[in-house]
Amino acid sequence: MVFSSTVFLFLFLPITILVYYNPIIQTRKFRNIFLLMASMFFYAWGEPFFVSLMLVSILVGWYIGKKMDASSKSVMRRKYLFCGVFFHVGLLFVFKYLGFTVREMGEALHQDVSWFQIALPIGISFFTFQLLSYLFDIYYGKAHAQKSILDLGLYIALFPQLIAGPIVRYNDIKEQILYRKECLDDFSEGMIRFIYGLGKKVLIANYLAQIADNIFDAGVPMSAATAWLGAVAYTLQIYFDFSGYSDMAIGLGRMFGFRFVENFNYPYIANSITDFWRRWHISLSTWFRDYVYIPLGGNRVPFRRWILNLSIVWALTGVWHGANWTFLLWGLYYFLLLFLEKKSNLLSFLGRGAYVYTICAIILGWTMFRSNSVTEGVTYIGMMFDIGSTAVVDDVFLKTLRDGWSILLVGTLLSFPIFPWLRKSLADRAWWLLFEPCMALGIFMLSLLITVSSSYNPFIYFNF
Repeated sequence: MVFSSTVFLFLFLPITILVYYNPIIQTRKFRNIFLLMASMFFYAWGEPFFVSLMLVSILVGWYIGKKMDASSKSVMRRKYLFCGVFFHVGLLFVFKYLGFTVREMGEALHQDVSWFQIALPIGISFFTFQLLSYLFDIYYGKAHAQKSILDLGLYIALFPQLIAGPIVRYNDIKEQILYRKECLDDFSEGMIRFIYGLGKKVLIANYLAQIADNIFDAGVPMSAATAWLGAVAYTLQIYFDFSGYSDMAIGLGRMFGFRFVENFNYPYIANSITDFWRRWHISLSTWFRDYVYIPLGGNRVPFRRWILNLSIVWALTGVWHGANWTFLLWGLYYFLLLFLEKKSNLLSFLGRGAYVYTICAIILGWTMFRSNSVTEGVTYIGMMFDIGSTAVVDDVFLKTLRDGWSILLVGTLLSFPIFPWLRKSLADRAWWLLFEPCMALGIFMLSLLITVSSSYNPFIYFNF
């Protein structure tokens, strides 16, 4: 079930709100148990079999967390942590990477292994990383184990952030599970945030997706201009797709009294790759920083070890997104750029041109990310630089730009923090207090209309 579906908008969400805020039973225990049941139903709607896999993961994480927290011996704590990491990472490997590994081995040995396929459970990367962060926090003494398996289950399975993040740390939410305070102001703010996210997804990302898909999936030589247009469309699509979902998740959490961390901070205004990764998918980049990079020694190690640490983090960041060589290459590409930024005067040399370098580097990275194979990605990037292309400009570019210029312009403008600036500037105006809810209602009604009338509703990060 996706947030931008009629089932969610017309049935699941209204029923969940009505039961959660019923005037008869208002205890915290009831609301937590009901949210857990609703979240399990939400996941089972699209994954009726794999909900049992998530339940097993929660059970194992709960048991190992309790044993590790109860142990005073560091050796035993390390053993429990190893068992927990081995189980959860092993489960992630089996369902996400084993099929790819077998296919690659089959090709190397010239064997037909097309029969070997394993379905990918939606959101497995997200709930696995949350369970790992829970175990790491207990091991490092930052948190105590959750005694109630139901409360731990709610932390992992809470439907707003279950299938596509943000990756919520246990430390950030443990108090909220038992002591959060719901109020009308939070509900209203959450609802508006959800609507803005829905608008990003339905009104912008889905239309940009059509432009990007038509160009990337053409599979034939094209002009350099058309190749760049497809890459720019995908760059905007993935931002509005994923940040829109994060906005919806944060808004939904707020409606039920939870406050999730921000996951995006206008990454396309970054003037360096370092700055970009402080703004893009913040919950993932900080997860790898805190649980991989720093434990490996970070940058407080000899130079060669630092290079190894950095390469490990970015290789893992790449393959976290999927089992394909394109993702690994994408991650190592960012390792190389970050290395150059940290160990050279590249940014100082570029000066004001650093932004142009950054946005072009990001677009090229997304091109490889979007491609089905490394060969396809290299070929496409070659066409962007007029290598193997048909011309500099062709009729496809002109027609696509003529038909889609408005959505490309809107997407480009809204990828900059124009709206937050306007909202802050107008916050003390009386008319704005009336105008914004009316505007949000208009966005919601238009999004509903398009959701009902259109069957085209792709979502990129469900694949991860």
